[in-house]
Amino acid sequence: MDPRLVNRHDRRRSRSRSRENRRGPVPPRRESPPPRRWPVPPRREQHGDFSIRRRTPPPPPPPPHWEGRRPRWERPTRRDRLAESSDSRGGRGEPRPRREEPRPRRTDRGDDQASEAPRGQQIAWGKQITARTATTESILALFMREGCRFSARNLATTAHRVGKFGGPRFRSDQRLEPLAEMCGRRTGDFKAMELANVAWGFAKTEFIDRRLFLVIAVETPMRVREFKSQEMANTVWAFATAGVAARTLFGAIASEVPRRVREFNSQELANTVW
Repeated sequence: MDPRLVNRHDRRRSRSRSRENRRGPVPPRRESPPPRRWPVPPRREQHGDFSIRRRTPPPPPPPPHWEGRRPRWERPTRRDRLAESSDSRGGRGEPRPRREEPRPRRTDRGDDQASEAPRGQQIAWGKQITARTATTESILALFMREGCRFSARNLATTAHRVGKFGGPRFRSDQRLEPLAEMCGRRTGDFKAMELANVAWGFAKTEFIDRRLFLVIAVETPMRVREFKSQEMANTVWAFATAGVAARTLFGAIASEVPRRVREFNSQELANTVW
């Protein structure tokens, strides 16, 4: 090797030349053939259980849903259709003239329901009535102050709490008269549980207002399907304790109990039979 070749690249070239001298020239590198391109198969279209080749151009896309129809703002209104039908029928069925003045808001709420306080205030009163620290005196005092604005639910809760905590001590309390009167006017707004609670509460206090019990006796048979087992037992017990004869009510509950006897526990069955 020539000592003058100090560069490593020169050494590598001289080494390749010496190899050529010994073995002959290096054959050129064989290039690999280009990859074979297979023909792309035509698209296939599924027709039921068969797969056929598409030989015809694809069908044009369906027109949009609005093609061939007039825009909404150009379509005839109900008033126009009525006018056309009236012309074809000889003038019958003419449309009513449009009301220019706003229609007054119709409310079917009674005077008591219309004078109710807002929902937030009703919730606050309900918490005061059902609080652990609430007493019968505090509940009746709240009713005497704000009872005219109570909702049906708060009225039923008041009657139930007075009967639960007061008992017979309040049978001669004059504050129960306006409570019974307001409950009698709102029986149509009571739910099934609230009707049962009102009857049970007044029966517990032994303050028997026959008008209230008769109104409940008329309302209950029409909604007996809404009553649960405990509510039916409490209603029957209340009427039996108050000594108010209500054959329609007893007959409706007697026909409902056999169908739902599995919902009753032993205490509820005993109260119902008693």
